[in-house]
Amino acid sequence: MEFSPEKIRNVAIIAHVDHGKTTLVDQLLKKSDTLSARVELQERAMDSNDLERERGITILAKNTAVKYKDYKINILDTPGHADFSGEVERIMMMVDGVVLVVDAYEGVMPQTRFVLKKALESNLKPIVVINKVDKESARCEEVIDEVLDLFIELGASDEQADFKVAYVSALRGTSSLSSDITTQRETMNPVLDLIISEIPAPKVDINGSLQFQGCLLDYNDYVGRMAIGRVKRGKVSVGQMVSCIRTDKTIKQFRIQKIFGFLGLERREIETAYAGDVIAIAGLADIFVGETICDVGREEALPLIHVSEPTVEMNFSTNDSPFSGREGAFVTSTKINDRLFKETQKDVSLRVERIGKGEEWIVSGRGELHLGILIETMRREGYEFQVAKPRAIIKLIDGVKCEPFEFCQVDAPNETIGNAIELLGRRGGIMIDMEGGFTQTRLIYHIPSRGLIGLSTDFMTATKGYGTLSHNFLEYRPMENMEVGERKLGVLVACEEGKTTAYGIGQVEDRGTMFVEPNENVYEGQIVGECSRDEDLSVNVAKAKAMTNQRSANKDLTVVLKKPRRMSLEVCLDYINDDELVEVTPKSIRLRKRILDTVNRKKFDAKRIAERKAAQENK
Repeated sequence: MEFSPEKIRNVAIIAHVDHGKTTLVDQLLKKSDTLSARVELQERAMDSNDLERERGITILAKNTAVKYKDYKINILDTPGHADFSGEVERIMMMVDGVVLVVDAYEGVMPQTRFVLKKALESNLKPIVVINKVDKESARCEEVIDEVLDLFIELGASDEQADFKVAYVSALRGTSSLSSDITTQRETMNPVLDLIISEIPAPKVDINGSLQFQGCLLDYNDYVGRMAIGRVKRGKVSVGQMVSCIRTDKTIKQFRIQKIFGFLGLERREIETAYAGDVIAIAGLADIFVGETICDVGREEALPLIHVSEPTVEMNFSTNDSPFSGREGAFVTSTKINDRLFKETQKDVSLRVERIGKGEEWIVSGRGELHLGILIETMRREGYEFQVAKPRAIIKLIDGVKCEPFEFCQVDAPNETIGNAIELLGRRGGIMIDMEGGFTQTRLIYHIPSRGLIGLSTDFMTATKGYGTLSHNFLEYRPMENMEVGERKLGVLVACEEGKTTAYGIGQVEDRGTMFVEPNENVYEGQIVGECSRDEDLSVNVAKAKAMTNQRSANKDLTVVLKKPRRMSLEVCLDYINDDELVEVTPKSIRLRKRILDTVNRKKFDAKRIAERKAAQENK
């Protein structure tokens, strides 16, 4: 079925994390004329990645299309987490309008501000969808006021600020144009009708020379890398010779191998695509985001796509622990290097720099979650490596050392808000606003990115698990002289290699909290627990009970051990200090010291403590 530009609508679904974008797309697919009755759509069908389904977040932007009446609506589902905002920025180049989804209870959140700002800067027409209206805590009218205030604050034009509103329960598949819950009906027609009436058709010249710009990258084992984007002008056909204007302004000619269109959950091969439609093009093995494809001899580049710079970096290195190579299929520097640079081919927010010709890399991204997702993905693919503590990227601006600051919003119960204020103050946060409610208080902070590293665990403890913390990049500011992010307590470090024993653990568990249980393999220098004091202790958890021919009067009582603390990858990255590493394998996540040898490590620690004291005395 061919669609003329007048019958096409290109729209992005944008929102704060967990406000219901992907669930809304599910309902638009179900309730439109797109899927046959035989197709059974699984929940959150657009989140195809295992990690996305496990964590309930969208990591990579995805595109689909629905048929409604005689229109084709291209829909792009974008990530809601700030760490994946690079995806959102590129999507804005492919659409003519946005559907801003806002939770009927939570209202405007930091990422709502970020995604709407990007949409308004791109001069896109917005529609607002208030989601989760079926919740008892829904406050639709107040949330609409918050959204309008945000539009005005971000400098929206009169036309943009005069947005239309739909009220939905994406989970139940109901919607209406009224905030009255009794008007909800099991249909998505109000939302689809608003998209057709409010979002303009793409303004394109179908008879002009070809212009196509890839905004997303994908990969297929049969055709290799593909660029996904909108045909800006003209038409393109399979087998056609075209010119690609590269990011360095050079021109490379190639033949279009395949063109794919989108409908529902399918990617369909098509022979010709016309201006206004969203397609994928294959044929150039190293095509990159932002490059323009044109007719041969009529090369005219579109503006390059700007993507915000990374703000957090960490060191990756090959695994040099005594257990190296036991659990991973890919352990060499060549394999890790190839995998990291392959990731940069489809993730333009990621930077990888190899340190010399050694076995270490500096990997930079938009946040801890961004890098944590990469580490977990590589781990599941069979890679084995080590990573250091994340750190904020420091820049020299006009000769001044500057660090990234973040806009941070905290919502916490009133009885724990004092703990949250104290914690953020210690992390260098500057309070901008405080808004009290009956049960919860909202805080607005500007906080250095390094103050957010390792904050999540302490924050959940401070707010008894009920607080929410959201943030996104604000700007670079002059660096302040403060120490943040270092763990205060020391660790228990194994001094011998071997299998842990109940006896060995029982001898040292009163010194702190254990991370291991009996019958686990450990090596010298591995962190096996947290010390109850602010110093590191070397312990022997592989110690066996001496065997004698004497028996005690009460025989050998069974050793009862406390349950060890188990930590996820993200918690481990938050937990470690600068002299420690996280060893990542397909089967295990271990904490270790950089210097494994006990004697050498103690010498290094003594020297470091002496230098720190001398520096403090000089102050």
